[in-house]
Amino acid sequence: MSTITDQEWLQAITQKITRKLDWVSEKSKYKIPYTTIGGTHDDRNIDNPTGDAADGIQWWTNGFWGGMMWLMHHETGENKYKEIAGISEELLDRCFQQFAGLHHDVGFMWLPTSVANYRVTRNPQSRNRGLHAANLLAGRFNLAGGFIRAWNEVENLDTRGWAIIDCMFNIPLLYWASEETGDPRFKQIAMKHADTVIETFVRPDGSVNHIVEFDPFDGGVVRTHGGQGYENGSSWTRGQAWGLYGFMMSYIHTGKPAYLDTAKRIAHYFIANIPADGVIPVDFRQPEEPKLEDDTAAVIAACGLIEISKAVGGLEKKLYLEPAVKLLQAVEARCDWSEASDAIVQRGSAAYHNALHHGAIIYGDYYLLEAVFKLKGGDLYLW
Repeated sequence: MSTITDQEWLQAITQKITRKLDWVSEKSKYKIPYTTIGGTHDDRNIDNPTGDAADGIQWWTNGFWGGMMWLMHHETGENKYKEIAGISEELLDRCFQQFAGLHHDVGFMWLPTSVANYRVTRNPQSRNRGLHAANLLAGRFNLAGGFIRAWNEVENLDTRGWAIIDCMFNIPLLYWASEETGDPRFKQIAMKHADTVIETFVRPDGSVNHIVEFDPFDGGVVRTHGGQGYENGSSWTRGQAWGLYGFMMSYIHTGKPAYLDTAKRIAHYFIANIPADGVIPVDFRQPEEPKLEDDTAAVIAACGLIEISKAVGGLEKKLYLEPAVKLLQAVEARCDWSEASDAIVQRGSAAYHNALHHGAIIYGDYYLLEAVFKLKGGDLYLW
């Protein structure tokens, strides 16, 4: 951010975020939102007696609301955000008790909640929650294939050998656990998973697979799956963003040059495919019609691009920072800053073949906040 216009834009969007979250936080104080219904946050704070995590307390996005509150507490200093984050964190304790629905996404759930709390307050109970989640994640490591298993049992599918690009955002929980305990095993698992992803997910052109299926007994790639993208071999944009920013997370925790190089390779592919208007499709290789879009992929990618710009510095910095700002400005123009909706980012798409598109999804708001606060500097890094 170098020009007066950029700084004015940054100040203006920060004010918009602060005004919006001031009242939304109070309205949704006791909720764990995922999307909106009629403009009002839904609530995933419901039990799953069958162990199905599809729409209840064990849903994978349930850490983002608490994370937003920690970001706002750091930005404003207001204790109400700390209080609401604490409520959200305590509600997630039922996930440990129910257990059956937990999966690879425990990093998404407890890094922005318990680990964030511990980093800020040194709360020992939050530390225990984070370490418990880290042990659950480490327990999903497949030694033969060198990967962390995604998901649990899926009807009519054998997913024992499945891994997904999204998990690059979960393994920072393992890095933190090693840093916190001094036990290298967590970090070893995280790095082995990241190394496997480089070898099997990231294509030569910088695009990535969403799902890679391994032989769970002997290792080795069996096949790839299109997952939430258009088709097998296509380029699901949120998956690109998970890879781009996810490898930067591994680089931040380890300093391993291969992780920075991989983040840059994915970033170059992403940047080269940004449309002129900055609006990101659900899949870079989808048909022209219908024109399906995903602003959540844009804000996640912007976070990763900003982190790359910090790592490279110098003249190279602007190669990543300028497209990040372009993405954020395109998203901001489509946001809802009014009281008609509890959400800010309105045009998210969870998967190409889903029936519903262009709706509010909580991680869209989370990563918008994170990206804007990164640009300001002095942000609270939760990963």
